[in-house]
Amino acid sequence: MGLNDTPQSERAHIGFFGMRNAGKSSVVNAVTGQQLSVVSDVRGTTTDPVTKAMEILPLGPVVIIDTPGFDDEGALGEMRVKRTKQVLNRVDAAVLVVDSTSGKTDADRELISIFNEKKIPYIVAYNKSDLTRKFNYDDGIAISAAEKTNIDELKEIIARLVKTDGADKKICGDLINKGDFVLLVVPIDSAAPKGRLILPQQQTIRDILDANATAITVQQPQLKDALKNLGKTPAVVITDSQVFEQVAADVPQYIPLTSFSILMARYKGFLDTAVSGAAAIDSLQNGDRVLISEGCTHHRQCDDIGTVKLPRWLKEYTGKSIEIETSSGKGFPDDLSPYSLVIHCGGCMLNEREVKYRRKFAVDSEVPFTNYGTAIAYMKGILKRSISMFPDLLKKIDK
Repeated sequence: MGLNDTPQSERAHIGFFGMRNAGKSSVVNAVTGQQLSVVSDVRGTTTDPVTKAMEILPLGPVVIIDTPGFDDEGALGEMRVKRTKQVLNRVDAAVLVVDSTSGKTDADRELISIFNEKKIPYIVAYNKSDLTRKFNYDDGIAISAAEKTNIDELKEIIARLVKTDGADKKICGDLINKGDFVLLVVPIDSAAPKGRLILPQQQTIRDILDANATAITVQQPQLKDALKNLGKTPAVVITDSQVFEQVAADVPQYIPLTSFSILMARYKGFLDTAVSGAAAIDSLQNGDRVLISEGCTHHRQCDDIGTVKLPRWLKEYTGKSIEIETSSGKGFPDDLSPYSLVIHCGGCMLNEREVKYRRKFAVDSEVPFTNYGTAIAYMKGILKRSISMFPDLLKKIDK
C-alpha cells in the first residue's frame, strides 16, 4: 500500500526516545529526510510528542513519533514524561537515542526495561559518533545525525524490527468466497461524515473486493427491498451497530448477520474479550461507573452513539442509575479501578498494539472490557446470532 492508501492505524508506529539533548529530533529529521521536529541546543526543545504519517524506504508507510526527553524535570517535565510513557503503549518499534559522548544514563536503562516489559523491539542508536569516533557497540549502532553517518543502516535495522505478522489479516475476506454477495447496511444520517464513508466501512468494502466478491451497500430503509430484489442470497449481512435491532428484524434467520464493529474487534484481536465482557452489563448496579471510550476525536452530533445512544440504551436495558464517563483519542485513563465496565469503540483509528494495550490493561485491572457493537448486540438479544460465524465464541454467550 502507498502513502495515500494506508490508514494511520494500519501503519507501523516507530517511536524515538531518549534523554534531553541526546539528539532525538536530529535523528528523526535525518531518518525521515524532513524537518519534522524543531532542533536546538537548548535542552527540552521537544515538549510534546510530534507525530507524522509518512512513507520511508525501506520501511514503507509508517507513523514517526518524536518524544520529549525522558529525563525532563519539574511539574511540566513530569507531564511530558507521562506523555512519553503513553506513546510507549502504541509503538511497534522503538529507537533509543543515546548521546555517545556521555553514554547510557539510568533513565536510558529504565526505558530499555520498559521496552522489554512491553515486548517492544528496539535498537539503541548512539548519536554524535562524529564527536567520539567510537563505532563499536555491542547493543546498538553508532550514528551521527549531523553527518548522516549510518542513517541508512539505522533505517534498515528499524525495518527488520517491525513485525509483519498479520499483514494478511482480513476483516471479512476469510469468511466469504469468490463470487459471494455481501450486503452492507450503512446509515446516512446527521452523524455520517459528509461525502464519505467511515473507515471500517471503507476497509470492509476493500476487503470484499479483494476476495473477488461483490459488495452491495444500502441504507436500512432500503434493506427489505434489496433482499427481495437481489436474486441471490447474500453470504452475510454486515450492518452499522446503531441499526442492529432493525436490521436483525429485516434479515431472515438463515442469513448470517454481524456488524462492522464486531468485525473490527476481531480484526484488532480482542473480540473474545469483548464477547466475555458484554455479560458484565447484567451485573451493573446503581451508582456503577461505566467508561465509554473511542479512539477518534470527532465533532459530537446531537445523537452521538458514544455519548448519547449507548448511555441511553444502557440505562434502558439495566433499569439502573449508571454513571457514564467518556474518553476519546489518546486520552485513555491511567487508572481503571473506578469503573465496573469499559465499552470501547472498534478501534479503527488506533493501531493494533494500542488497542491490545487497552484490552490488556482492563483485563489486568479486572475490569470487564467490551466494544460498541458487541454491547449493542448483547443488549438487543442478538449477540449469539451476530457471532454465529465464530463457533468458538458461542460458548461465551450466557443467553
